[in-house]
Amino acid sequence: MKKQWIYILFVSILVSCSSEDSNQQQEYVPVSTSLKIPKLFSDKLIAPIIPTKNPLTEEGIALGKKLFFDTILSRDNTQSCASCHDPKKAFTDNLSFSIGVDGKKGKRNSMPLFNLAWNFNERFAWDGKELSLERQAFEPVSNPIELHSDWKEIAIKLNNNSEYTTLFNQAFGITKIDSTYVVKAIAQFERTLISANSKFDKFLLGQVTLTPEESNGFDVFMDEARGDCFHCHGSNNNPLWTNNKFHNNGLDATFTDLGLGAVTGDPKDNGKFRSPSLRNLAFTAPYMHDGRFATLEAVIDHYSEGLKDSPTIDPLMKKIDKGGVQLNPKDKADLKAFLLTLSDYDFISNPDFQE
Repeated sequence: MKKQWIYILFVSILVSCSSEDSNQQQEYVPVSTSLKIPKLFSDKLIAPIIPTKNPLTEEGIALGKKLFFDTILSRDNTQSCASCHDPKKAFTDNLSFSIGVDGKKGKRNSMPLFNLAWNFNERFAWDGKELSLERQAFEPVSNPIELHSDWKEIAIKLNNNSEYTTLFNQAFGITKIDSTYVVKAIAQFERTLISANSKFDKFLLGQVTLTPEESNGFDVFMDEARGDCFHCHGSNNNPLWTNNKFHNNGLDATFTDLGLGAVTGDPKDNGKFRSPSLRNLAFTAPYMHDGRFATLEAVIDHYSEGLKDSPTIDPLMKKIDKGGVQLNPKDKADLKAFLLTLSDYDFISNPDFQE
């Protein structure tokens, strides 16, 4: 009888150990997914950039969204990425200069976030200093005038959070969280932020018509003798409404902010900033890298009669000698009407992008 009990106990231990080993060896395989590419984009653009080292997964995107809205990434747990990139404002904050956790103002306007996977030269921020979306997500955490934290401290907070350890394991198969995987997750979420359902998008798809004013405004935009806007800001054949390149657009005769020049060290780049997309202008005031223009009227006036010459002025500012393109009042008003047709109201209310 005694031998029988010993045998039963021995078998029970073996089964228990086998079960534990099985559980330890079981790995969670994230579910691969892809972007929902709008028809205009698939028709007119090459495929978006998805890094092979950071493929899209359902778990990675969900984790990135959670991190984007979580104040845990800031030094004092008071701000998140969304503090400066509010989805209801097309992921900007409507301030000339964003304010960090210590109440300090930055020196740049917060750029809106959408259609980032089609930034084919992979230079992000106003001055192009970040060479991937992952790197762009890395810097604000430690920046002393933004979230002002330390990545080692962030890693400690996340590794001590049982929910996050589970989510990171499901998304990346890791048991120890570090900055590499935090920014990978955020970048995955940011690549899903696609805006492609404005009135003008619907017009190009044959679903709506433009008013006479909006139609003339588009003609002004495309006419080299009038607005001459399309070289930097896209067209009906470039639904991004930006070339994502860097230009000196005549804001200043001398520069307090060198822009791209401070990054490259090349004086020929001084005063150059990335051309922002013209999508969603209804939600993203104020405008320019320093938020100097509160209204679209002020932006249009700048290109019409407010250009300032400098050694690095872009050749596309063809009428710099006249101060601008000299639009008449009707063309100015119609150009504004057209620009507002590029605003995507579905984008700012998309539940997939909300907290």
